[in-house]
Amino acid sequence: MTVGDLHRGDTAVVKSFLGGLDSQSRFLEMGILPGVELRLVKIAPLGGTIELKVRDYYVSIRQQDALNIVIEN
Repeated sequence: MTVGDLHRGDTAVVKSFLGGLDSQSRFLEMGILPGVELRLVKIAPLGGTIELKVRDYYVSIRQQDALNIVIEN
């Protein structure tokens, strides 16, 4: 299951990442680490961005990048 499978308001724990080291390091810089809980706040229409609440701040990522974050509920 990935962040792309979540619906608005759902929470999950980050398990691992797919993709190359570039995308993984970008997630780590944003504070999206394995073991961290996140909540999907909103999804922009027409394939735009996804807003996540990670710890006490909000992060927006592209929907295609959300498919690279493996989660568990």
